[in-house]
Amino acid sequence: MGRLLDDFEVHLHEWGLRRFTSDETYFQWQRQTLSADDIAALHAHVEKKRHGTSEDETAFYDLSAAPRILPVLYSQRYDYYAAIGPLVAARLRDATTILDFGCGPGILTTFYARRYPQARVIGIDRSRASIAAAQRKAEALHLENVQFEYGDLDAVSPSGTYDCIVTTHALVQSEQDPGLPSSSWRSFERAHDATAQLAFERRTSLGPRLDRLLDAMSASGRMMVFEKTRQLGRRIPLQRAFMAHGLQLFEQPQLVRYALVEEVSDDGPFFMLKRGKENNIAWNEEPEPDQGRPFDGTSVRSASSGPDSPLYENHWPSAQRAWEQLNDKKVIREDTAEESDGRQLHVELGTAEGLRYLYCANTFDQRQLVIVEPARAAMLHTYYQEIIQGSA
Repeated sequence: MGRLLDDFEVHLHEWGLRRFTSDETYFQWQRQTLSADDIAALHAHVEKKRHGTSEDETAFYDLSAAPRILPVLYSQRYDYYAAIGPLVAARLRDATTILDFGCGPGILTTFYARRYPQARVIGIDRSRASIAAAQRKAEALHLENVQFEYGDLDAVSPSGTYDCIVTTHALVQSEQDPGLPSSSWRSFERAHDATAQLAFERRTSLGPRLDRLLDAMSASGRMMVFEKTRQLGRRIPLQRAFMAHGLQLFEQPQLVRYALVEEVSDDGPFFMLKRGKENNIAWNEEPEPDQGRPFDGTSVRSASSGPDSPLYENHWPSAQRAWEQLNDKKVIREDTAEESDGRQLHVELGTAEGLRYLYCANTFDQRQLVIVEPARAAMLHTYYQEIIQGSA
């Protein structure tokens, strides 16, 4: 993998991408490289992409493919490419026909083609400007085994049949969509609600796109999927869509961590899939292991804390287990808000083991437990009010 990563970094540099470890140096380079009009146009298109239509999204990617903008904008994603590119490439060794759906300007696609000259590689995207940029780069690299095509998977299936299909950050749209809520704030479990599942697949375009990709995948083919579905509420409906479409795990899913300059992104999982009914690797609908420490009343009471620090604080899913294990719990005040779509938020103040606690849980898998000495109970009351008012 070391040599593969080295080759990939050379490839990124040939695209003009640079790696930055601080926002300050990145944005300084951006201001030196792009005009004020370019930067203003980018900001405007980012806002439209975040809250607009699929046409607004395509317009953003059309602009990002401009030769002067492409290396600057995509340098923000340098570590993303360095994380996912070699991961995919290492699993393409025996592929003869590869489809890269949502290929953008072809940064990853051209690497796959360079790495495996014996394979036929096709990249499709609905940004015509990105397709043109990808084709220009393929010609500059003298790649004869790759071609790029305009394709809108929301409308038509890809042409041809492929033994490997790759989709990274392209299959599940609507990044702000929280997914499916759990059955209750007390649980991470989600009912098998066919109506809610179908609504998620329609909102995010997951269902139609998955149908059309499978139309293009050979019977013995495999699919690699890496999407922004780290949150359990998005991961579970994605996995259930795979199952409903007859896909099973080819290897254990992998979580992927990378940086967007200074911001760390935990993403994925990275799925390797194939057709089949019998799944030797079970689908996991539990929260992933987290960094929250269990509550131990003896050690917490003997712990020292600063004037603004609680004795115990846990913002991970394991906070629910810690809350359940509190002894001698007495609830002082609690509020549970429930919206028409089934979303719930529960906030609770109480005493336990001679201490004061605040517990917060919702049906999109957020959990928080804070414990303080009785003399600092006012801090928790203030925090309680802030949560209640913020949810109103």
